[in-house]
Amino acid sequence: MKTRLPSLQSLNRHQALLGRWVLAGVLFSAACLVGLAAFAVGRGAAFFGLGGALNAPAFGASQVNALGTPLPGSGAAPQPLNVPGLAQWDGASQVNILLLGLDYRDWEAGSGPSRSDTMILLTLDPLTQSAGMLSIPRDLWVAIPGFKHGKINTAYFLGDAYKLPGGGPALAIKTVEEFLGVPIHYFAQVDFGAFVRFIDEIGGVKIDVPEKITIDLLGGGSKTKKTLQPGVQLLPGEWALAYARARYTQGGDFDRARRQQQVILGIRNRVLELNMLPELIAKAPVLYQELASGVHTNLTLDQMLKLAAMAQQVPEDRIQRGVLDTNYVQFGQSPDGLSILIPIPDKIHTLRDQIFVSAGNLGPEAPGTPVEQMQAESARLAVLNGSGVSGLAERTANYLRQQGANVTQTGDAGQSYAATRLVDHTGSPYALKYLAELFKVSPDRIQIQPDFNAGVDVEVILGSDWAQSNPLP
Repeated sequence: MKTRLPSLQSLNRHQALLGRWVLAGVLFSAACLVGLAAFAVGRGAAFFGLGGALNAPAFGASQVNALGTPLPGSGAAPQPLNVPGLAQWDGASQVNILLLGLDYRDWEAGSGPSRSDTMILLTLDPLTQSAGMLSIPRDLWVAIPGFKHGKINTAYFLGDAYKLPGGGPALAIKTVEEFLGVPIHYFAQVDFGAFVRFIDEIGGVKIDVPEKITIDLLGGGSKTKKTLQPGVQLLPGEWALAYARARYTQGGDFDRARRQQQVILGIRNRVLELNMLPELIAKAPVLYQELASGVHTNLTLDQMLKLAAMAQQVPEDRIQRGVLDTNYVQFGQSPDGLSILIPIPDKIHTLRDQIFVSAGNLGPEAPGTPVEQMQAESARLAVLNGSGVSGLAERTANYLRQQGANVTQTGDAGQSYAATRLVDHTGSPYALKYLAELFKVSPDRIQIQPDFNAGVDVEVILGSDWAQSNPLP
């Protein structure tokens, strides 16, 4: 039986320490992964409550957290972290890397587990010489394996809080894998100091600033504010970090994600433009040692250098970029009043395929068959009868239960429907996929209606088409 997560005290979001800007990238100076860098912006907020009593994990939580990395300044030799259960990369085919940004100073101070703040999923396919990056917003409302639905940024927290095998990285990876249906081979997380150090090592990064923007260098106060005018300019490390972490713009976190990607490509172009890769590779062992305390990854140095050599072969016009912005999510509110982003599954899957499908190939959406995926998601289903045939809702509910579906309600739809419809209230992509195939529901008859007070996750409204053709006994 699942236990309950102890109540966590909610802290005022405005009491956050300024900064905590974290590089979560693979192009740090030690790794030299050209074109595969990213960094995360600190959340600008202290811990706030997880809200409600979340279910404890359904799997063993007794193992020690895998993040046994040295504190900054320790001088310990860097060792790749062990994250069990990841997809195995053969060294030649498409590889996917999750870049994580954390509230690093909370972690450094030992104040407890941290949420992730930024997630960017990178892909590189050496065979087709193509690459891509997808920014995933921290407030996205998703199913967290072994827990209830929550913001995607809490997956890292829960993995560490429960000391799951592989800790925060493992649960964050599993959450993204099951949400996007993309296998992940590696993760990387690098602190802001390593990012600044690397930008300065390459002599700054060239950025085409699209519009006037005020940036705030680390440290706070009016003296640290700088205003960048539109146009191409060379930014030193601290300025590049501040440019990417700026979030108080009209587009908020979505614009910030685009700036992060812009800086990633700026780093790539700078290194290639000045033909710096041979020099950086020669320096890699020394730089890697210097920055060991700021680098947390399951990549080995050899793997990093191999990826760097592959990445430099990818032309910029073959690098796909995507942000899960307002085209792919809807604004909503969680049951405990937090602002969240509700995914629009069909649109997200289309974008995913544009970025991650390579040569007609994509790894499995998530472990298991569509039926097993639906069962694992355990979405609460309501079956409502709009067919005009008495008893059809209860017969259909029993059939679904035999398939392992979590039917919690049956009833009358209140009106007649010619065609069966699906209504998603909380974001349940695997249930929608399974049900759409079973009931032959076309995309125009799938409605996204965020409502966390509905009592169910998905409504199945039976039409006369189901009464005329179904597999019920």
